Amino acid sequence: MQNTTLKSQSSVQATSSEKNLERKLKTRHLSMIAIGGTIGTGLFLASGSTIATAGPGGALAAYLIAGLMVYFIMTSLGEMAAYIPITGSFSTYASRFVDPAFGFAIGWNYWYNNAIIVALELSASALLMKYWLPDVPGIIWSALFLALIFSLNILSVKGYGESEFWFSIIKVATIIIFIIVGLLMIFGIMKGDVGGFENFTKDNAPFNGGFLSILSVFMIVGFAFQGTELVGIAAGESENPEKNMPIAIKQIFWRLLLFYVLAIFVIGCLISYKDPQLLGADLDNIAVSPFTLVFEHAGLAFAAALMNTVILTAVLSAGNSAMYAATRVLWVLAKEGKAPAFLKKVNKRGIPTNALFFSSLIGMAAFLTSIFGDGTVYSWLLNASGLAGFISWLSISITHYRFRKAYLAQGRDLKDLPYVSKWYPFGPIFATALCLVAILGQNYSAFFGTEIDWYGVLVSYIGLPLFLLAYFGYKITKRTKMVSLKEADFSRE
Repeated sequence: MQNTTLKSQSSVQATSSEKNLERKLKTRHLSMIAIGGTIGTGLFLASGSTIATAGPGGALAAYLIAGLMVYFIMTSLGEMAAYIPITGSFSTYASRFVDPAFGFAIGWNYWYNNAIIVALELSASALLMKYWLPDVPGIIWSALFLALIFSLNILSVKGYGESEFWFSIIKVATIIIFIIVGLLMIFGIMKGDVGGFENFTKDNAPFNGGFLSILSVFMIVGFAFQGTELVGIAAGESENPEKNMPIAIKQIFWRLLLFYVLAIFVIGCLISYKDPQLLGADLDNIAVSPFTLVFEHAGLAFAAALMNTVILTAVLSAGNSAMYAATRVLWVLAKEGKAPAFLKKVNKRGIPTNALFFSSLIGMAAFLTSIFGDGTVYSWLLNASGLAGFISWLSISITHYRFRKAYLAQGRDLKDLPYVSKWYPFGPIFATALCLVAILGQNYSAFFGTEIDWYGVLVSYIGLPLFLLAYFGYKITKRTKMVSLKEADFSRE
């Protein structure tokens, strides 16, 4: 009876408040949207520097701790999104269960985060294409890829879901092949000029630099995992969110943990953390990606070209997902009266066109700042954007803590929830603490020199005052208050 009621409520939402949006995302789309939003350059390139900094054991510890944090964040989001599956998700939840000013600040924070990520991926795509066509101006590739991403998002939500599904399949297949090849080399089945388990024991391994190194790596790892929350944004356009959300949430965590931890283990075994090449991987030098190095040790001569193709796919996937998230969050903000009303426009295919156009323009404008001038503005935007991801995660854990308390305060039964997150209240409290560590520790080294590096502090933490300005600005002008637990809104519209 409960399932019938939930489906009926879902239908009401689809035909009333969200009548112009299309519920066409399946479970496979939701799973791959979250996985695709997470697996990218953070794994394919930055994983080498994490091992070089903290040693193989330290890198594994950082990934496991970050993975546990992500698990609790995702289960918190899953509980709320399965019960109230609305587009915009956690910014709306923050308004309903914490404070409307908190929801306003979180919504704009998350929109800004994704709009800048679009710009970042456009810059990255131009650098990657130089591998094959070094004489073609980068702005041409960026313009072409922006047109591609825009087209995938304006066609239909199913078109976005399908494109993200296949982008993600390429990345997942590469990681699986990498892990298989690596394990075969570790156990001597495939020959290769590599180390082995001794890389975890020799030269002061597995931990290099102690706790502070693990802490500094944890920041990088946290960035690498960002994107999993996209599944919550997509909940409002899922075919059957009560059923699909719990399935997707359960699959996402274990798959990501498996991919990341096994990949780091393989790299740690096959390449010494003292190998100087591990610190050299970037978009200008795909040849020293730890994935490329392992494939080359296995005798696969085409490794660099393969990884450049895969990383280009990862970049396009990240840009595609960021454009989708920015568009949906901006549309919800407009719908709630927290952004200009013209952004509410939705076309006959269920796409918020004005929000998409506006997000695309901002993404392109931010990209142009990396071309003209010295790029200082762009670097500041990127630093603020990176911090914004952790602020969004922090909002999810805080909001879920209040969501559950309000749910019980209103006499509701946990059995009526389509998905119940485990380990409450430890989960959201633990995730909140780790998010605060990540936010406050963005550039802790700037405080420990002979003099405080104020420029470094400003660049690293600029996202925090921007968020606080939005929060207090809205709170003061609208005179909002903390939402009472007994008055929290559990409607599904």
